[in-house]
Amino acid sequence: MRNKKPFNIKKYFYILLLIFFIILVASNFTKIPSNIGFSKKEESQTSTKEEVVVQPDITINMAVIGDIMCHGPNYQDAYDSSTGTYDFTHFFTEIKSYISDADIAIGNLETTFAGGTKAYSGYPTFNSPPELAEAVKEMGIDVLTTSNNHSMDTGYNGLINTIDKLDEIGFDHTGTFKSQEEKDTILLKDVNGIKIAFLSYTYGTNGIPIPNGKEYCINLIDKDLIKEHLEKAKELNPDVICVSMHWGIEYKIKPNSDQKDLADFLFENGADIILGSHPHVLEPMEKRTIELEDGTTKDGFVIYSLGNFCSAQKDKYTKDSIILNLQLTKHPDGTININSYDYTPIYMQDNGAGAKDRYQIIDLTKRIKDYEDGNSDVSKTWYNTYINELKNITSIMGEPETTDSNNTEDKKVSSIFL
Repeated sequence: MRNKKPFNIKKYFYILLLIFFIILVASNFTKIPSNIGFSKKEESQTSTKEEVVVQPDITINMAVIGDIMCHGPNYQDAYDSSTGTYDFTHFFTEIKSYISDADIAIGNLETTFAGGTKAYSGYPTFNSPPELAEAVKEMGIDVLTTSNNHSMDTGYNGLINTIDKLDEIGFDHTGTFKSQEEKDTILLKDVNGIKIAFLSYTYGTNGIPIPNGKEYCINLIDKDLIKEHLEKAKELNPDVICVSMHWGIEYKIKPNSDQKDLADFLFENGADIILGSHPHVLEPMEKRTIELEDGTTKDGFVIYSLGNFCSAQKDKYTKDSIILNLQLTKHPDGTININSYDYTPIYMQDNGAGAKDRYQIIDLTKRIKDYEDGNSDVSKTWYNTYINELKNITSIMGEPETTDSNNTEDKKVSSIFL
């Protein structure tokens, strides 16, 4: 019988110890910490850190023109007998870029587009070819105000047809309406991040009655109505409220006390920009500092009359006008500044009844420079006319200049005329 080898407890102990060590090492290699490369503090800071984005200022340029009228000689000049159509585009060729290059452009439509079989007519009851509206749109106008003393020239139906034509062409417009609901709806446009509310009012309709039950069709100047609309506009939280006023006395180059009173009322109740029309001649403009109820201040601007943009009138000052240029800036805190206001002086040139393209709106400064630079297309006679008309404009509006809103003291263009 063979003898068994004695049990070597020491040997088995080392074997078990080696196995345990191998298992321990293997388990540590399979565990990869989720925060490898970071301390707990660093990990916490990384997960909660937020990037701060600084919002930039938003700046836009606004162009504004005066009364868009159409007398008989105007639409006769636009008529092409070979096609039986109308083309007004040559009226605006020279000054188009000043309007189309703006971020938003505004004008006052002082005629109707009655349509149907109603004959075209000029003063005293205006009814124009719709091609005029198409040319104005092509020129770059975005918003038309339509409440003025000629809004009812072709009656209620003419007013409604005018609205329909503007809608068809693609204008935003305010001042005349097809229903009470439309009248109660404030026109609000977002212009590159600056929201602008538009309102429009007129002193009357030349005695032409507004039909009973259709009083909604036009905004008349009434302080209670205006205040109501300004409150509705403020509920929309606009950055700017722009109010167009058809007011004043025809052919007067200074605002009267009623205009000044209404301007004060508008500013006190929330208006930021006031655009005047009706006198058919220019009246002064000024920038104001408006004190609010909480003691803070804001910029305000009023021009009492922009004069005629397009017409066939011949009296002194009625051919002179401007393209108003306003630069507005919205800051990250929501405040608005009117950085600058200046203008391009323009003139409605009448080349004579037998001329091709009889009517042209010309850039006075450009034409004067062309002549002085030796451009033979500008005659000595026209040069002298341009010099005189420019003097007319600057005597009312002051020299074109820029007002810096960062200055502690506002420059007020032509404030001596107020």
